[in-house]
Amino acid sequence: MPIMDLLARNARNTPNETALVEINPQELESRGTTWREYSLVESSRMDSFRSEMTWAQFDEKANRFANFLLTRNVKRGDKIAILLMNGLEWLPIYFGILRAGAMAVPLNYRYTAGEIRYCLDLADADGLVFGPEFTGRVEDIADSIPRVRLRLYVGDDCPSFAEPYRAMVSFCSSRQPDIPVSEDEDAAIYFSSGTTGFPKAIVLRHRCLSHACLTEQKHHGQTKDDVFLCIPPLYHTGAKMHWFGSLLAGGRAVLLKGVKPEWILRAVSQEKCSIVWLLVPWAQDILDALDRGEFKLQDFDLSHWRLMHIGAQPVPPSLVKRWRKVFPHHAYDTNYGLSESTGPGCVHLGVENTDHVGAIGVPGYGWEAKIVDASRREVAPGDVGELAVRGPGVMREYYKDKKATAETLDADGWLYTGDMAQRRDGFIYLVDRKKDVIITGGENIYPVQIEDFLRAHPAVKDVAVIGLPDPRLGEIAAAVVEAKEGATVDAAALDAFCLPLPRYKRPRKFIFAPVPRNPTGKIEKPRLRQMYAGGSLVARQNELEG
Repeated sequence: MPIMDLLARNARNTPNETALVEINPQELESRGTTWREYSLVESSRMDSFRSEMTWAQFDEKANRFANFLLTRNVKRGDKIAILLMNGLEWLPIYFGILRAGAMAVPLNYRYTAGEIRYCLDLADADGLVFGPEFTGRVEDIADSIPRVRLRLYVGDDCPSFAEPYRAMVSFCSSRQPDIPVSEDEDAAIYFSSGTTGFPKAIVLRHRCLSHACLTEQKHHGQTKDDVFLCIPPLYHTGAKMHWFGSLLAGGRAVLLKGVKPEWILRAVSQEKCSIVWLLVPWAQDILDALDRGEFKLQDFDLSHWRLMHIGAQPVPPSLVKRWRKVFPHHAYDTNYGLSESTGPGCVHLGVENTDHVGAIGVPGYGWEAKIVDASRREVAPGDVGELAVRGPGVMREYYKDKKATAETLDADGWLYTGDMAQRRDGFIYLVDRKKDVIITGGENIYPVQIEDFLRAHPAVKDVAVIGLPDPRLGEIAAAVVEAKEGATVDAAALDAFCLPLPRYKRPRKFIFAPVPRNPTGKIEKPRLRQMYAGGSLVARQNELEG
C-alpha cells in the first residue's frame, strides 16, 4: 500500500485526532521568556510556539497541493524539490507531490546556493518549494535554473521570483485526485550526505517507502497510542522513515525545532512522548548537561518514554552504557541504514539484544546482509569485509550515474554499502567506512575503533580519527579531540590513556578542536582531512573513492 493511502486511511478512521505537533522553543526565547516560564504561566495559550494538525487537515492539505500541481500541468514523474525547515507544512507538501504522481526531491537545508543549483540540475527538478530562510540563496540562482518553472514560497512577503504557496493552494480542491500509483513507480530522489564529495541522487520507488513503514513498526512496535518525538531534519531519510512507523500505526508525532537538551526532555515531558530517536551528539549533550547539574530528571515527567533509539553513525558503546545508567527503564535500539536503503532499519540491534551493545545488529525485517571481500565473496565469521544488504528498500539507481550505480548495485539486488564490518556470534559489528581506512606501515587502521576507545575518557566529548601523510609509514593516525565543556585534557594524558591499544593503533598526533558533524550527525572527515592534511592526501582519497 503506497504511503499516501496510509494517510488517507488515518484521515478516515481518526479524522479529528492529532497527527502532527510543531514546537518552536526558539520563538519563545525571541520574546525573552523560557519554555519553563511559558509552561508555568501560559500553558493554556496556543500560538506560534506550539501548533498542531489533525489527520483530516493533513490529508486535506496534501490533496490541495496535489490538485494545485495538476493545474500547473505537473505530470507523472516530474520532480518537485522541497527546501524547508521542519514544520507542519513539510509533510503535507511531500505527500501532495506523491499524490500528484510526481517525485519528491528533499534538499538539505545547509546547502549553499551553488549546491542547491547543483542538486536541482542533477535531479532535473521541475519545481521548487522553499521557505523564508532560503530566499537569499534561491534569489542568487533564480536566473540560472530555467528548468525549475514552478517556484513556490512558503511564508509571508513572497519574493518577486516566486509565487505564494498558501494563496495559490488554498483555493484548490480538497478531494484526493484520481492518480493511481503503483509500488514499482519512482517516488522520490534523496541525496547522499555528501561526506565523501558531491552528493549523488538516489532514486527510491514507492515500495521502498512502504517497506520502511513496515520495517520501523516491526522493529519498535508502534501503536496508535505512541507519540514519536522527531528532531532531525525531514529532508533526510532517517527522520522521516522512523516517523513512517507512526504513520502506519496512526500515532502522533511531535516536530521539535531545536536540539537543546532541556528542550528535548521538556518536549518528552509535556507531549507525553514515548519514542525518541537521537543522534549521538544529542544523547551526549543530554548526559553532559545532567552531569553539570543544569537541570534534574525530577524536573520532568518522563514516565511515558519507553524507547530511545539511535543511529546515523557508529554509536560508542560507552555512550550507551552511560545512557542506560541514567535511564535504566528505557528500551534501547541501534539502527543502521543509508539513504540508498531507504534510511534506517536494514540492520538493527533489536530491543531484545541490548547485551550486544556495540554491534549494529542483525538484518532487519525483510532484509538480508552479508560481508564480502574485494572480490565480493563472503568472508569467514570474524574477518573484516564490506557490508552488503538486500531487501525491498534498496534504491533503484543513482540518477544519471550508471557507473556509480553499477559499482554499488549488482544484478542480484545486493547493495554494497562502503562500510567495513565483521560478524561475531551472529551479530554484525561496524568497523569503519571503506574510504576512511588508514593504512600505516602496511597495517589497516579502522578509525571508529580508536574513536570508541577515546570517547571513554571522561574529559572527551567527541573525537574523529583521520590519516595524516607520513614519509616513512605512508599515513599516521591523528585524533581530532573535542573536550567536554569545562574539562581540560592534553596530549600526554591521552597518550597514556591509549597505552592499552596495540601500538600501531595509537594516535601519533592529537589535535584539540571542534569535531564537525553534518545535520544527520556524521563526522565530516573529508573536511577534517582538508583542514589538517591539506592537499597531500588528495591522491590517496581519489584512489580510495575510485
